[in-house]
Amino acid sequence: MINSKHVLDTISELFLIRGIPEYIRSDNGSEFTEKMLRKFIEDVGAKTAYITPGSPWKNGFIERFNGTLRELNREVFYSLKEARAMIENFRCEYNSVRPHSSFKYSAPLSFISSS
Repeated sequence: MINSKHVLDTISELFLIRGIPEYIRSDNGSEFTEKMLRKFIEDVGAKTAYITPGSPWKNGFIERFNGTLRELNREVFYSLKEARAMIENFRCEYNSVRPHSSFKYSAPLSFISSS
């Protein structure tokens, strides 16, 4: 389970590598609203931009990414290479093989081929 310490460790590393962003956007999960993390973000000069509860459309990219991870049934990857490979395999299967209701429950490639 990810907690505020994990988030703090990760963003600290990112700040060192990429610099401090103007804003950090997140949902209102406990790991992002914990006082220690909020104080750290304030102390380094960044601002928080929380997504209003019940408003996932405010950050569709992360919602889609989180949905993909749920489909993979994974929370932990042991390397970036492993994550990229598994997500790419999922993307290819999702876009080519998996039936979609918008294609009359055909796989996208077979639907396009028969058109």
